[in-house]
Amino acid sequence: MIAAPRRAALAGTLLAALAAAPAFASDARQAVSDAWWTGPILASGASPLPKGHALIEPYLYDAKPYGAIDGDGHRRDVPDADTYGSLTYLLYGVTDTFTAGVIPRFGYAKTGAGSSSGVQLGDFTVQGQYRLTQWKEARRTPTISVLLQETLPTGRYDRLDDRPHDGFGSGAYATTLGVNSQTYFWTPNGRILRTRLNVAYTVSGHADVEGQSIYGTPAGFDGQARPGDSFNVDLAFEYSITRRWVAALDLAYQRDASTTVTGVDAAGAAYERRSPVSQALILAPAVEYNFSPAVGVILGARIIPAGRNVTASVTPVIAVNYVL
Repeated sequence: MIAAPRRAALAGTLLAALAAAPAFASDARQAVSDAWWTGPILASGASPLPKGHALIEPYLYDAKPYGAIDGDGHRRDVPDADTYGSLTYLLYGVTDTFTAGVIPRFGYAKTGAGSSSGVQLGDFTVQGQYRLTQWKEARRTPTISVLLQETLPTGRYDRLDDRPHDGFGSGAYATTLGVNSQTYFWTPNGRILRTRLNVAYTVSGHADVEGQSIYGTPAGFDGQARPGDSFNVDLAFEYSITRRWVAALDLAYQRDASTTVTGVDAAGAAYERRSPVSQALILAPAVEYNFSPAVGVILGARIIPAGRNVTASVTPVIAVNYVL
């Protein structure tokens, strides 16, 4: 867990950076070409890659829960725990309006009760994004794209009796439909504020489950789990302090419907569990440094301070953005 003084220090650093930004007269606006961006931690961009270009963006994170919700919706203390993970965006500009790509995931968990047997494969996502409109400085229309993702259940999720920390998958196919938008504003001192708004809805299929699983089923269980639908909206801001330095912030809301698990336990008795609906406010402050228009790094944290039936957590994140 990141202590309050450390969070305050991060916020203070961002505010100090903003205060140190060079002053501009109201008629001396920063040129769009003068601003280099990596992108915020959570919100993805609406602009497709130019045809023939590729993007590689690996994320590394350490999720640290500090008030987990159990299967019955009760908050409980969490022993010293870390879930290290990575996800990598591998995207390619098929045309100037369409970008396709994949997102592989890996993870490793370590708690006071044990750890993963090694680095584990998570679920694998395939996606396509098509641009509908293009932002231009002389017009108010933002860049808007439609996004379609299919997540494949490649990660282990059940039969975890001997290794309960090896579960990093869901066991279910999931389809996400989203709309991403992006536009630019100029602040009174002439610097650019880039904004993104992402809205997405995910529908999952069912997962056949045996034994202990990520769904909290006991040894000897045989049945199915059906993850609930998920809705997410993310409003993100990036402030161009200088050409290379950028302050970023995501403000997101996520709602997950109930997950239903049905089947029989080891004794053949009927087993049914329905998790409560969860809702969470998510904050993600960060700082970007861009070496060039094609290479940048971002450092920050995803913070879930509170919510309804969610695990409060602080997740430090670092990512590198490289466009070929």
